[in-house]
Amino acid sequence: MRKLALIGLLGAVVLAMTCQEPGPTPAEQLQAIFDETWDFQMREFPTYATAVGIHDYNDKLPSMKLEDIERRAQYWQEILQRLDAIDRETLGTDAQINYDMFRRRVEDRVQEFEFKDHLIPITAEGGFHTGFARLAERVPLATTQDYDNYIARLEAFDQYADEYMTLLREGVANGYVLPRVTLEGYDSTIRPHIVDDVTQSVFWKPFENFPVTVPKADREALREAGLAAVRDTVIPAYRTFLEFMLDEYIPACRSTLGASELPNGREYYAYLVRHHTTLDITPEEVHEIGLAEVARIRGEMMEIIEQLGFEGDFAEFLEFLRTDSQFFVETPEELLKEASYIAKKMDGQLPALFKTLPRTPYGVEPVPEHIAPKYTAGRYVGAPLGSTKPGYYWVNTYALESRPLWALPALTLHEAVPGHHLQNALRQELEDLPNFRRFSGINAYGEGWGLYSEWLGIEAGIYEDLYQHFGRLTYEMWRACRLVVDTGLHAMGWSREQAMDFMAENT
Repeated sequence: MRKLALIGLLGAVVLAMTCQEPGPTPAEQLQAIFDETWDFQMREFPTYATAVGIHDYNDKLPSMKLEDIERRAQYWQEILQRLDAIDRETLGTDAQINYDMFRRRVEDRVQEFEFKDHLIPITAEGGFHTGFARLAERVPLATTQDYDNYIARLEAFDQYADEYMTLLREGVANGYVLPRVTLEGYDSTIRPHIVDDVTQSVFWKPFENFPVTVPKADREALREAGLAAVRDTVIPAYRTFLEFMLDEYIPACRSTLGASELPNGREYYAYLVRHHTTLDITPEEVHEIGLAEVARIRGEMMEIIEQLGFEGDFAEFLEFLRTDSQFFVETPEELLKEASYIAKKMDGQLPALFKTLPRTPYGVEPVPEHIAPKYTAGRYVGAPLGSTKPGYYWVNTYALESRPLWALPALTLHEAVPGHHLQNALRQELEDLPNFRRFSGINAYGEGWGLYSEWLGIEAGIYEDLYQHFGRLTYEMWRACRLVVDTGLHAMGWSREQAMDFMAENT
């Protein structure tokens, strides 16, 4: 009887084992990681969540405390280990592509932390403070709750700024600082937000005119709370940050230029080259590619100069393009009109060139005044998902003497259509992709598409004369020179004068 009972028990165990639900497949494991990490990023970076249409954290700002940055780095290290446990070869083709792209992103996050990239959280162009200044444009403001969330973020800005200043101080203490010369005039990115009259602040704008969906009974209280937040928190925080930059950070920055001068700088720069190109390529190889491209483009430029019958050498032709009044406008409105015309002209060509066009439209606007002095000639700014806003092609109307009309067609094609607007809007509308692919870009692809878009303007008949064709080549030359100059400065010991001379001679 005991034998029979034992046999029966063993049979029951075997039956139970065979009836258990099979474990998740490798594809299901991968999707679970995608979902989990996406939710993690939404919690950790609330402003990013708002930008991609997740509104659960609209009243919060990210923590930039060093311990939280370290905790996130540890999390991504654990995700790498979980990816290692998935048998990639059992995945389908699409899943393998997703796996490879995601793994690369995670590896890069881990490496950036190891290189202490977080200790230099600003650039010569701006930083957290310029991004925060666009808050009103990037959040929903249709209900009383929306306004409460906006005010809560304004009230949290002083802590947010303090956390960034702590990171910058940690950078100073460990030798991770920007070149001092690149921060000349940096106060222009901060001073516009230090105003005596709160109503002159960019943060006050939402309180000037409420949408009809905000009850009239709530508006006065919202105005009072908003005024207090801007007056008592935001403006003082910008003032503290300005003092910190002028009195503490900039004086502590380095006199050297190259990334190679940072701790582990050569390795860090080599990583950056791989990150931005997605290629296993060295800075020296990039440098040689740049030199070859400069020579090729220079040849095409000389052909155009010859066709124009210009009497003078290359430097004299560049000086003519930089200074002749026929190539410049006198008012910002004229430049915006010219850019809008080119963009609309290309809009008319899109159906003949592309099978699929995005649902999201775009507008043309000037670069905001508070960032224009340190900003590029133009840029595309995508629409927050689920918002009622379009994407925008920003045109820099600051310093009109440096905004030649012959460069405007190539800039417009690159930043607006068929460039970054099509690229970004369509990517977000591809709902069958994992979120990490819909809401992030790869520089090598994005800028490659922008360059292709400039070239496509030839086929579309956008360039109306040889000067505009030359303008397209100036953008191509600008990038080729940057390959040379960037690698020269950061890996090959170039001086600032050497870099400036090379750019001035060729662009």
